[in-house]
Amino acid sequence: MAAEENNRDTTIRERMAEEEKVRERVDEQGVRWKKVYFGGGEHFKNWLSQCRELGEVEVEEVNAKGYQCFEEAGEKLYRIWLRVEEAQGDDLF
Repeated sequence: MAAEENNRDTTIRERMAEEEKVRERVDEQGVRWKKVYFGGGEHFKNWLSQCRELGEVEVEEVNAKGYQCFEEAGEKLYRIWLRVEEAQGDDLF
């Protein structure tokens, strides 16, 4: 049992480390987007509301497999992307 728990913890840490590498993306039209949030629940709703005040946002649902708390609760996991305007540059986040 302890080995199984250790493996699950390692997998979660690996997924979180991979998620930390996801910072920016460019869509098919060449528009740059910065990731400003990763999570779910009430925190997600709060962040989404605030980000919408800053500019154009996109929401991406992320597979919650491996995130035990999200799996057990049946909650969805999201990334919030904020469009980067040329005038904003990289100073935004």
